Amino acid sequence: MESESQPVKLLLTFDPVPETRESYFNYVLGEFVPTLEHLGLTMSEAWHTAYGEYPLRLTAFVAQDQETLDRVLASDTFKELESRLQSYVVNYTRRVVRVRSRFQF
Repeated sequence: MESESQPVKLLLTFDPVPETRESYFNYVLGEFVPTLEHLGLTMSEAWHTAYGEYPLRLTAFVAQDQETLDRVLASDTFKELESRLQSYVVNYTRRVVRVRSRFQF
């Protein structure tokens, strides 16, 4: 199955809670991103919405293939990371898409 060996992207969208801004940044930069990279994902982009009715943040991580991403998402470590992230944000969503060369939402 050739499609399984292609890179996939994990898209996370959310709105940080203003009252937890400092804790949110400390967690995301100090623990969330480094741990996901240690698990085998590579942060590929982070976007801030300046205008419009969209989530304030879009963060994307790339996995070398679907099997790697499935392993990460099923891990207790990811489940704990995701749960902690959700304590700092609202309107959280997670999607998996095939990697494209254009903007993905």
